[in-house]
Order: sequence, then structure tokens, then C-alpha cells
Amino acid sequence: MAVGGAAAPEAGAATVAGRGGSDSKAASGTATAGSAGTAGEAAPGSGGRGGPDGAGGPAGSAAALPGELPGLGPRTRSRVPRETRQALVVTGEGRNSPVSRAVLYEKTGDGWPAGQPLPAHNALRGWTDDHTAGDLRSPIGVFTLSDAGGRLPDPGTKLPYHHSAAFTIGGTGFEGEPLAGSFDYVVAIDYNRRPGRTPLDPARPLGAAKGGGIWLHVDHGGPTQGCVSLRQEHMRELLRALDPERNPVVVMGDAGALRR
Repeated sequence: MAVGGAAAPEAGAATVAGRGGSDSKAASGTATAGSAGTAGEAAPGSGGRGGPDGAGGPAGSAAALPGELPGLGPRTRSRVPRETRQALVVTGEGRNSPVSRAVLYEKTGDGWPAGQPLPAHNALRGWTDDHTAGDLRSPIGVFTLSDAGGRLPDPGTKLPYHHSAAFTIGGTGFEGEPLAGSFDYVVAIDYNRRPGRTPLDPARPLGAAKGGGIWLHVDHGGPTQGCVSLRQEHMRELLRALDPERNPVVVMGDAGALRR
């Protein structure tokens, strides 16, 4: 899910009402896996709240909970801010694959219980450490999650939520799938953007060449231009779970990159 400037919101010849877009955002205080920065996210339904489909928290005793976020190497883990207690980990199937899986983790006194694994899509050509506008790859890294919005009313998130018809999108995706409804719910990923503003804000602190408008948004059944997409019900549950007081981040990239 992504928006920004006058860029095309997601895929193919899609168009967005208002300023929407979908490519990638780069914000102050955030970073790719290869550079210092911040980020964090949450796994819907973790921490005993139950998964997006109503499933309960992870099985097993507190003693079995991981003390560190699973699947991350020392370099990636060092990018997660110490104050982060919610992390949405999006793991791609391969460097050049548009298919991924998302898990929301919520830190407790016993470790990092995992929420339900959720199917997801990322960019058509996979992942990159050096995202540029139009490369059709999602940026690898750890990024804060600070602002949300959508065409539909606020489902009950604690994040600032911008409800607007400007999140409307039309056209078709890379596999001919309709894009309508993709921006019903979005969470801005703080890549090349200024936190504290609507996801539609066109500002690109690192310059237009670094892309922008990288979002979490509703899945349309195919690859994105640079965003990460989840099914609508999972986006709704994620929005309800994310809490700015827990300093949420998203940790995203292919499995190999995240293990660095």
C-alpha cells in the first residue's frame, strides 16, 4: 500500500484520486538494513489478543518464547529500536519474489510471542537494499509505523488516521487484477517520508529519486509496485493492534537479507 506525490498508487496503470501513490517512502529516523535507522511493527493478534482470524496467541509456555525477534541476524536486529515492543516482520520468499509472509510480534516480559502468520505480497521484482523510484522492488530495512488512513472509516486504531476519498484507486495490477479497494486501509511505512503527516503527504526528504509512498495496504491479489499488502481483514486487525506507545516498526525484506 503506498501513496505519495502524483505517483501511481500501486501497480500498472492504476490511478489514485487526490495525491495518492505507491512507490516508496524514506523518512528521517528510518533506515534500510544496510544503514542505521529505526522501524518497528506489530503482529496482529499477538500478545494474547488473538490473531486477525480470531485465533489465539502462540502456543507454548512463556519459557519457550524467543528472547529476540526470530529470523533476524545481528545486523538487522540492531536496527530495531530498543523501545520497540511491536514489530511486524515481513519475510519474502526470495530476493526476486513478490510473495511474502507477515507476522506481528509483541514484546512482553517473557519474550516475543508471535501472532498468526499472514499471507502478503511485496513488489513485483522482489526486494532491494537501495530502492529507487520505479524499480518495482520493495525496500529492505526496519521502518517506523506512525500514520494511517484509508477510504473506509477508522476501524479503531490508536495511530493517527486520515479518512479520505483521496485513497480511492482504480485500474488493474500486474496480473490483470482490479486495484479497487486496495487503499481502503493503509499504514504509511516511514521510508522517505515525514512521520506525523497523512500517508498522502508528497514530501520526500531523501529526494524524489529515492521513491516514496511505500505503504502497508489491502491486498489486491498480485504484486505491488513497492508496498506490502495484506488481506483486508488482516489490515483491519493490524490497525486495531498497532499502538504508538509501543513504538511499532516493520522489519521487511527477503529471508536472506533479514538474516544478516
